[in-house]
Parts: sequence; structure tokens; C-alpha cells
Amino acid sequence: MSFSIGAGNDDQQENTRQYLVALDVDGTLVDHDGSMTEEVRDAAQAVVEAGHDVIIATGRSLGATLPVIRLLGVTRGYAVCSNGGVTLRMDAALPDGFEVLERITFDPEPALTALRERMPTAKYALEDDRGRFLATESFQDASFGAETQSVRFEDLLGSRAVRVVVFSTDSSAEEFGDAVASIGLHGVTYSVGWTAWLDIAASGVTKASALEVLRQRLGTRPEHTVAVGDGRNDIEMLQWAGRGVAMGQAPEEVRAVASEVTGSVYDDGAAKVLRSLV
Repeated sequence: MSFSIGAGNDDQQENTRQYLVALDVDGTLVDHDGSMTEEVRDAAQAVVEAGHDVIIATGRSLGATLPVIRLLGVTRGYAVCSNGGVTLRMDAALPDGFEVLERITFDPEPALTALRERMPTAKYALEDDRGRFLATESFQDASFGAETQSVRFEDLLGSRAVRVVVFSTDSSAEEFGDAVASIGLHGVTYSVGWTAWLDIAASGVTKASALEVLRQRLGTRPEHTVAVGDGRNDIEMLQWAGRGVAMGQAPEEVRAVASEVTGSVYDDGAAKVLRSLV
């Protein structure tokens, strides 16, 4: 069944510790069709019920993250969206069940101008400081969690951005990655996805940077942090965690920085890690 979103004494002692568990979404909790298996959902809920702090840490924007949080039954705690650009606090007592604790913005104009010059036919979208998505052409993606407002490219330049997304239909992932590298973007943090897809955030902002703030807020010891992910935007998070686990289908550069590698998303790899915590 799947749900579509969009031992010895030492082991017993280990399992009584309070963990901060950071979970990527796409390619980790859900497959690339956006479906979560019953096994993954049940394993995640078991970790929540065991009292560990489960934090969704995703490149998805707020609107596309909330359905995952609700499916897992997380009603209190925190979530990291937009690759660290937005941090949420969940509380069922709040009117919407959550509040935005922080939005980290930056001036997108220098990066957008350089990218447009090198890739004039690419599609551009921007999440602004009000949570809106502004986009050139009819650029829409499930990770936005909101309908985009079509604007001229020039209109993007004057916005305060939480996240900028660039997508090319004219390049392979390798060609796109080479083009981005040749531009030499400065003053921002960026990651190239599985396809010709680029995510840009403010300088120094990653899933790991947001998670470290939450770790300190929660008082969790660094060695009691666990992270599971599969993408290049998870590299810093896996390096940050005391136990960083790469999904089996992750690229070699992601698996290389992990403490361990679990099964692929199609083998319920995340569930195996989660079950080890309860």
C-alpha cells in the first residue's frame, strides 16, 4: 500500500536516547512519483511516537512540505523548507497548526543576471519573502506547493528571494551543471539536482545550517543527530549529522560523505534507518 502526497543492554540503552532525526522528502520518504509506502509512513510514525524529534528537511517550499508533515502525524516540533531558507514550528494549538519562525532572504539580481546571460532559454522561478512563487513563462513544479504568478524576468530582479529555481529543457544534467559551474556564482549557496535543475539560497544557507539552529534550540547532543537524504542538496546535512545516511540510489558524491548507505527509496531504505531508532 502506498500513500500519494503530491538485543543486548547496550542496544537498549542506545534506543532510549533522544534523537534529532532529519529527513529529506523526495527520493527519501517519497519516490519520484511522490508516493510514500505504508512501511515508511509507519516507521516514521513509530519514531515520532518514541519521542524523538523528527524534522522534515527538504528543498520543497512550505506549501509542498505541509502534506508530508501531516501524513507522518507530526503535530509538534519543527520543519526546514526551501533548503534551509524557511523554518517552521508546528503546534496544533496554532490557528494554522504552524508558524514561520524564519525566512532568510537575499538579493537574487546578481545570480539571475549571470545565469540569464549564460542560459537565456532557461525557465526561472523565485520564492519571495511573502511566500509567493513568481515565475517566467508557465513554470510550475510540485515542489513549489503554490501556483506561480507569471511575471517578466525583469520583475524577478527587484524581489527579495528565499529561493531561486532555474530549470533548462535544452540541456542534460551534466551540461547544465558545467554551465552553472562556469558562471562562478558568488554570494549565494546553490545545488544542482538530478536533472537540469538549480536551487539557489542565501549565502551559507543549507539544510544543515537551519538544522544546527534547531539542534541548539532543542539541546540535542551532536552525536545524537541522524539525517537521511539522497540529493546533492543533502551533502551538508549528511556531513553535519552524527549519523548521516545516504539512500541507495544517491549519486556517488552523496554516498561518499555519508556515515552509511541504506537501501534505495524503492526498497524502503529510509524505513530501515527509522526502525533502528525504536
